[in-house]
Amino acid sequence: MTKDTDSPMLAERSWQAFSDAQLFWWVNRSLHLFGWALVKETNNGEIVRVYPARCRYRGFDAATEARGYEGLTQHLSDNIDTLLLEVEDSDD
Repeated sequence: MTKDTDSPMLAERSWQAFSDAQLFWWVNRSLHLFGWALVKETNNGEIVRVYPARCRYRGFDAATEARGYEGLTQHLSDNIDTLLLEVEDSDD
């Protein structure tokens, strides 16, 4: 896949934005089923590296799940108007 930064269908975002939306947690919930995870390394709160890894994890504890759902729900609430517009425009 080539990078097309001018495409209306694709907009690059940072790993930090991905993390802030609770998407590391959400994606890793699925990857754990297969013994995989996305790992993020940070330095003073800044994400400096992300890589896939084999893991023995099979899910998260209840507190992590609760924080993940709360954060993801907040992200959806904060972005619902944009998400709805993107879905409506996806017929193009």
